[in-house]
Amino acid sequence: MIIGVADCECIIYNAHSLKDKRAVLQRILTRLRQKFNVSAAEVGYHDVWQRTRIAIAAVSGGKAGAEHELQNALKLIDSFPEIERTITEIEWL
Repeated sequence: MIIGVADCECIIYNAHSLKDKRAVLQRILTRLRQKFNVSAAEVGYHDVWQRTRIAIAAVSGGKAGAEHELQNALKLIDSFPEIERTITEIEWL
């Protein structure tokens, strides 16, 4: 069994309040959980309007399966025009 964790720092350019930021994040996190076999949550910059840090975790029997899920999840984040991924680190456990 292998666990892959992707840690993404992102910028939400059009967020002018925490409410705007939460609306964008809620859509993204919900879609990630619905489409892929991953867990996802905001793990940083909770009180900053235009910045966020998202962690995505995937568990699989092998590294290839977990990596496939994480890469698909990252592509989904990139498909949202209102958010930009700036730094992404992947860790294997």
